[in-house]
Amino acid sequence: MNQPPNAPWRPSSFLQLSAATHLSAGVGAILAPQYWPWWLGAVLADHAVAAVAGLLPRTSLLGANLTRLPVVSASRGEVSLTFDDGPDPEVTPRVLDLLEAAGHRASFFCIAERVRQHPELAREIIRRGHLIENHTDTHPHLFATYGPRGMARQIDDAQQTLQDVTGRAPLFFRAVAGLRNPFLDPILTRRGLRLASWTRRAYDTRTGDGDTVLKRLVKRLAPGDILLMHDGHAARGRTGCPVVLEALPPLLQALGQQGLRSVTLQAACMPEGARHLQGALT
Repeated sequence: MNQPPNAPWRPSSFLQLSAATHLSAGVGAILAPQYWPWWLGAVLADHAVAAVAGLLPRTSLLGANLTRLPVVSASRGEVSLTFDDGPDPEVTPRVLDLLEAAGHRASFFCIAERVRQHPELAREIIRRGHLIENHTDTHPHLFATYGPRGMARQIDDAQQTLQDVTGRAPLFFRAVAGLRNPFLDPILTRRGLRLASWTRRAYDTRTGDGDTVLKRLVKRLAPGDILLMHDGHAARGRTGCPVVLEALPPLLQALGQQGLRSVTLQAACMPEGARHLQGALT
C-alpha cells in the first residue's frame, strides 16, 4: 500500500521532463548563447506549469496522489469519508456519534497542534474505530510555498505528535488546502507516507448552507469516492450550527440508500489478504 520509510524516490514523468528542460536550457545557453531568450522562455514556461500544478489538489503531475479508492475497494461498495482540521471539542464528538450510529468508519486528517491541545479526543477517535492521518503540525496557510526543510518539519513534527498520542504512525498525508510544490513528493516517499486528496469536497469551511454542502457531496456519488469534509474550521449555518453537522446525517442516509459503506483509507487500500488477517486479529 504505502512505500516503506526511506524508500527511493522516483520523480513523476512531469518532473523528469522538467529536469530535462532545465538541463537542456543550461547546455543550450552555453553552446548557443545567442538563443538565450528561448532557453529562458523554456525554463519560465516550465516553472509556470509547475506552479499551476501545485494549485490543483487532484493532479498527479507532481507525484502520486490518491484521488479515488482502489478498484477492488470500489467493487465492495466502499467510499471513504475524510474530515480535516480537527479535532474540535465541539464538533468532533458529535461527528463520531453520527458515524457510530450509522456504522461507518472515517479517516481524520488532524492538525497536530490541535491534537496536543485535545489528546483525549484524538484517542477517542481511535477508540471508535477510525484512524488519524497527518495534516501538518500547525496548518500553515503558506505551506505550499515552503522549501523542503519547512515542509519536512511540518510533516515530521506532526507525525511524531500523532504517533505519541495515538500509538499509531499515520500512513497518509493531506496538504493544507491540497496545495503543494515539487518538494513534497520526495519528502513523503522517504517517510513512507502517501498523499491523499479527494474525489469531491464539501467546501464546508466557506458555505453556511447545509443543503448546498450536501448536494456537493451526493451529486454523482459513486463507489470509490473519497469525500472531504471538516470537523475543524467548519462554517456555521443560519442557526449557528456547524454546517458539517447539518449535512452529515442526510449524507449518511444517502450512503445507506445506495448500499455504500465508508471505510478508512487504510482499510480501502490494504491488500485483501492483510485485510482479512487484520479482521481476524481484531
